[in-house]
Amino acid sequence: MSENLTRGHRPSGSALSRARTMPPWSLLAAGAVLGGVLGGAYGVVKTPTYTATSYVVVVPTEKGDPSAALGFAQAYGRVATQLAVLGDAQVWAGVPVKTLESSVRTATSPDAPMVAVSATSSHPDRAVDMANAVTRSLTQHANASQKSTHVELLSFSRAVKPVSASSASPTVTGLVGASAGGLLGGLVLLVRPRRSTDIARQASVPNPATAADVHGQL
Repeated sequence: MSENLTRGHRPSGSALSRARTMPPWSLLAAGAVLGGVLGGAYGVVKTPTYTATSYVVVVPTEKGDPSAALGFAQAYGRVATQLAVLGDAQVWAGVPVKTLESSVRTATSPDAPMVAVSATSSHPDRAVDMANAVTRSLTQHANASQKSTHVELLSFSRAVKPVSASSASPTVTGLVGASAGGLLGGLVLLVRPRRSTDIARQASVPNPATAADVHGQL
């Protein structure tokens, strides 16, 4: 009876033959469809995030050199995410320093003496508060040494509440998942073992040199 049960669980020859004769592109299509479904589901389940950005500009004082403003802007862009600035900003933002460290990014321009401070959060209002708090703290720290630097840091544009999420939409994550799934299917297709029928067919066909030798012996 156990032998009959074992035989009953074995796939039939027709099922194996159908699996072996499936076209190669079917694996690519299956990977793309599965990746697209998983990517789209991730985009739906993932909490959206919002980004708010504020800007400050470096201007020279009466004794300052206009050409030095650009260099100070680059320096202030690096200082903005340091603990000295974030320690004061946490009071106005209402979040811990670790949250600011992981959520705030700065960017500078090689052509303009301006610093952009961006904050990302799952709550739009919190993103605005963090961006404005960091620029406020940075401005105070920079202007405290105005007599020695001969430049002044001014608010150029305060952060406003974002109207749309900055994170990827389910459509985008679905497309990324489909691309990754198709690529994975292609890799599996390349490394899959060759079928025994293909190997036997190639082995049964003699190469030209062997055929010529056999013909000469005859």
